[in-house]
Amino acid sequence: MPTISVVLPAKNEAEGLKRVLPALLEMKVLLEIIVVDDGSEDDTAKTAADLGVTVICHPYSMGNGAAIKTGARAATGEVIVFMDGDGQHQAKDIPALLAMLEEGYDMVVGARSSGSQASVGRWAANSFYNRLASLMVGHKVEDLTSGFRAVRADRFREFLYLLPNGFSYPTTSTMAFFRAGYSVGYYPITALKREGKSHINLLRDGVRFLLIIFKIGTLYSPLKLYLPVSVLFFLLGSGYYLYTFLAIGRFTNMSALLLSTSVIIFLIGLVSEQITSLMYQQTAEVSKKDKA
Repeated sequence: MPTISVVLPAKNEAEGLKRVLPALLEMKVLLEIIVVDDGSEDDTAKTAADLGVTVICHPYSMGNGAAIKTGARAATGEVIVFMDGDGQHQAKDIPALLAMLEEGYDMVVGARSSGSQASVGRWAANSFYNRLASLMVGHKVEDLTSGFRAVRADRFREFLYLLPNGFSYPTTSTMAFFRAGYSVGYYPITALKREGKSHINLLRDGVRFLLIIFKIGTLYSPLKLYLPVSVLFFLLGSGYYLYTFLAIGRFTNMSALLLSTSVIIFLIGLVSEQITSLMYQQTAEVSKKDKA
C-alpha cells in the first residue's frame, strides 16, 4: 500500500470538522491528516488541533484552491486524498477510491449522484459543465466539480501552477489530467448535507468554472476551440458570397472579410496547438528530471 495523506481545506468549518475528522482518525492506514485553515473566523484551527491532526493556517483567506496547493505541498504521502471540511464527504468511501488507484488510475473522483446535489440549479449547472468538459477533453467527465478525490501526489503536483486560488481547482485538475494523458476514474458517492453555509456563489463561480474550462481547453487543445469558430466564419462567408453572387453577381468585401477571418482564426489555433505541445513536452521533461 502506498502512504496516504488526507488534505482538507477549511474556512469556518469547525462544525463540519467535528463530523469528518473522528471518522478519519479511525482509519489506521492514513499516514497523516492535514487541515488547511484558510483564514477562518471561527474555531476551525482549534477544533482540528484538539483532535490531534496537522493544522496549517493561512494568515488571511486566500481561497479554496490556495488551501489545496498549500496542503499538496505539505503532504508527504505518495497518495493524497482531498476532502471538503464541511461534512459532505464520508471517510468510508476512501478505501474504494484507493482500490481504484491500485487498479492503475492516476486520479479517482468521488462522483456525486443527482440526489446529492445541493439544489436543482446546482445539478443543472454541473450537468452542463460535465457535458462541456467531456467535449473539450474527449472523455466522459462524470463529475467535474467534486472536491472529493484521490490522486497520485507526484502527478498532481505537476499541475499546481495551473490551479486557481478560488473554487475551481477540481475543474482544472480533472481536465489537466485528461489532456495530459493520465487516467481518471470515477466512483459513485452520496454526499451528505453540508454543515453551515456554502461559500460558493452559483452565478459568480459558475462563470468562473466556464472560464476555467475554456482556459484548460485552449491550453491543451486549442484547435478544439478555434476550429469550430473558424468553420462558422467560413460557412458565413461562403453563404454570404453565394447570396450576393445570385442576387447581384459579385463577390463583396463582407464575404472577403468573413473568409479571411476564418483563415486567420484557423492559423491562430494551429500555431497555438504547436506552442502548447512544445510547452507540455518541456513540462514533462522537467518532471522526469525532478523524479530522477
